[in-house]
Amino acid sequence: MSSITASRSVATPLIALIICGCIIAAVTNGIRTSFGLLTLPMTSDLGLTREAWGMAMAIQNLAWGIAQPFAGGLADRYGTAKVIVGGLLIYALGLALMVVSPSGSMLNLTAGVITGVGIATSSFSIVMIAFGRSVPQEKRSLVFGVATAASSFGQFAFAPIGQAFITNFGWQSALIYAAAILALVIPLTFALRGRTERAAGQADLKFMEALSRAWGFGSYRLLVIGFFVCGFHLAFVNVHMPAYLVQCGLAPEVGSWAIAVIGLFNIVGSLLAGYLGGRLPKQLLLASIYFSRAVAIGLFVLFPVTEVSAYVFAAAMGLLWLSTVPLTAGLVTLFFGARYMGMLYGVAFFSHQLGSFVGVWLGGFVYDHTGSYSLVWYLGILLGLASAAIHLPIRELSAKSFQLKPAQ
Repeated sequence: MSSITASRSVATPLIALIICGCIIAAVTNGIRTSFGLLTLPMTSDLGLTREAWGMAMAIQNLAWGIAQPFAGGLADRYGTAKVIVGGLLIYALGLALMVVSPSGSMLNLTAGVITGVGIATSSFSIVMIAFGRSVPQEKRSLVFGVATAASSFGQFAFAPIGQAFITNFGWQSALIYAAAILALVIPLTFALRGRTERAAGQADLKFMEALSRAWGFGSYRLLVIGFFVCGFHLAFVNVHMPAYLVQCGLAPEVGSWAIAVIGLFNIVGSLLAGYLGGRLPKQLLLASIYFSRAVAIGLFVLFPVTEVSAYVFAAAMGLLWLSTVPLTAGLVTLFFGARYMGMLYGVAFFSHQLGSFVGVWLGGFVYDHTGSYSLVWYLGILLGLASAAIHLPIRELSAKSFQLKPAQ
């Protein structure tokens, strides 16, 4: 029988926990993935370069990554609901302050640091902690897939809605409405209350000791390094593809619908990855995903960009988009147990967000200096192939350093 870590609070029915968690994941990720739609109107109205806007988005991803291990550690120790409530308030504050940010430096603070910390403390990464403690090990990849699919549905739903709000009411009003929506989901966090307890036979470790022992585990190091590439791909495509499609002569609505298509197909991809993760080696599935991304990007840049090719590429990337998350989170819980999932998945996610920082910033930098995104697309292909190779040596084994030593 699998060891289940229990919450100290009165248990919430599993179906209620999953529904409320999925709504929170959908809203927080849906708003975040709509930021790419703001690239053209905000840079035009504020007189910003693509590099300046890209830097704000890059700082957001970096702040998200830096805050994620601490957010996960706080959720592990004090409970998921408390962390998510604080995160939703910070996230909403960041969006509201973006409206009164007249310069790139102010956006670095509001859209970058504040919003990034808010995302780290309220998004599906924290929701997955609540999900993971509620089911046995063999079911965790599946419930992580459900949380990821919900966040993907948010991307699908919010992309056309966000574009419609920007078109009809302006980007400033769209941001205020988004902040209000975040505040409205706060009551749902009650269903996610509680924290994860230490499982029988597992050592009780402090933050730095747990991190030191985890980093000494070779498969975890490879997983963390490979996750960098996932962040690079996702952030570059999400932030710069709408503008890239306009550069190729397509209407702005094509970019918003392409982002929506990614979200729609990612629902299927995330659920499928979660399902397969309980039946096939997770590291081989991850290697296949990164290799397939490299192929998809290569075919996209090889042929002329049309509305059809944009949607086909979006569908292919959608299947591969966040399908890495349930597999990566599943490996982390397999290595170290659910007690440390929030913190140690957060460390892996920091690597992901470093990749996001590089992808977003480099996209803007290369465009401003060359007038083209081509170099970044080609780099994405090479990184995808490298990450596929990195995942092959990973082994699905529990880390012995996280187990209690037998009494002498």
